[in-house]
Amino acid sequence: MSKSRGAGASSPVNGKQDWDTKRKRKIADIAHALSASPVDVAALRRMAISEGGLLTDELRCQVWPRLLNVPPHVLEQEPETVEREDNKDYNQVLLDVQRSLRRFPPGMPDEQREGLQEELIDIILVVLKRNPQLHYYQGYHDIVVTFLLVLGERLATALVEKLSTHHLRDFMDPTMDNTKHILNYLMPIIERVNPEVHDFMQQAEVGTVFALSWLITWFGHVLSDFRHVVRLYDFFLACHPLMPIYFAAVIVLYREEEVLECECDMAMVHHLLSQIPQDLPYEMLISRAGDLFVQFPPSELAREAAAHDSDQTLFSVADADRNRLHWRGRRPTQ
Repeated sequence: MSKSRGAGASSPVNGKQDWDTKRKRKIADIAHALSASPVDVAALRRMAISEGGLLTDELRCQVWPRLLNVPPHVLEQEPETVEREDNKDYNQVLLDVQRSLRRFPPGMPDEQREGLQEELIDIILVVLKRNPQLHYYQGYHDIVVTFLLVLGERLATALVEKLSTHHLRDFMDPTMDNTKHILNYLMPIIERVNPEVHDFMQQAEVGTVFALSWLITWFGHVLSDFRHVVRLYDFFLACHPLMPIYFAAVIVLYREEEVLECECDMAMVHHLLSQIPQDLPYEMLISRAGDLFVQFPPSELAREAAAHDSDQTLFSVADADRNRLHWRGRRPTQ
C-alpha cells in the first residue's frame, strides 16, 4: 500500500515550480538593480553570491562589468591589433591556447572554435601589451577563455584587463612569491575549522601545491562543466580577491572522510586532493566559503600566512613551477 504524501513534503514538480518562481523573481530583482540610478551594485553582489548566481550569460554581460566597476566608455572600446610575432609571450600563449580544446563547448564546429581561439590569443596579448608590468602565466588563458565565452571579445578584453590589474595581479608578478603567500592562507583556514584534517595534512607533508591550479585559474582548468565554472565566477567577482582560497579550503574540508582514510603519505594525499570531484554541492560550498570568510577574515590569518612564507615544506616554488608546467595537460576526474 502506498503511503500518502506528508503534508510538509514537496513533490519534484512543486520543487521545480518553486525554483521557477525564485528564478523569475531574481531576474526581476537583477533588472531592478541595474535600472536604479545609480546602479545598485550592492544588490547585484548579493544576487551574484546567492543561490544560482546570475542565472544566465545575458545577465552576466550586464552585471559582471558592474561588479568589476568597469566604466561604460571602456566597455565600448574596440580592442586594438597586436603584432603577434613581436610579442615575447606569443609562442607560449599560442601553445597554451592550442591545448585548450576541452574548454570549448562539446560539439562546437571546428571553424567556430578556431575563431574563438584566435580571439583568445588577441585578448591576452592586448592586455599584456597595455600593461607591461604584468607577466603571463600558464593557466591565465583558462580564466580568459571563460570571459570570452560568456561576454565576447570586446567586453572580455575590458573585463580581463581590470581583473588582471586587481584580482589576478599577484599571479602576474615576475616571481611566484605572492602566489605562494596566498596559498599559505589555506592551511590556517583548515586548521580553524578541522584541526584533525590540518594535522593529518601536516603529518603527510602534502603542502599546498595541489591547490595551485585551482587558485590561478579560478577552478576553470579543473572543472569540466562550464555551468559550474561561471557559477563560481559570479561568486568570486562579487567577493574579496582571496575568496578562491576560502573555496579551496571548503573543498578539502568537505572531503574530510576521504582525506583521513587516505594513507598518510605525501604522494597519496597529493594525488587524492589533486583529483577534484565533479559532483560537488557547489551552492552549499559557496555558502560555506562565505561564512568562513566572515568568521575567519584574511586579517586574522595574515600573520600565520606570513609565517609560512619561509616554510619550504608547505610549498616548494620549484615544485610549483614544475606543477604549473605539467598540470595543464591533465583532464579533470570525470
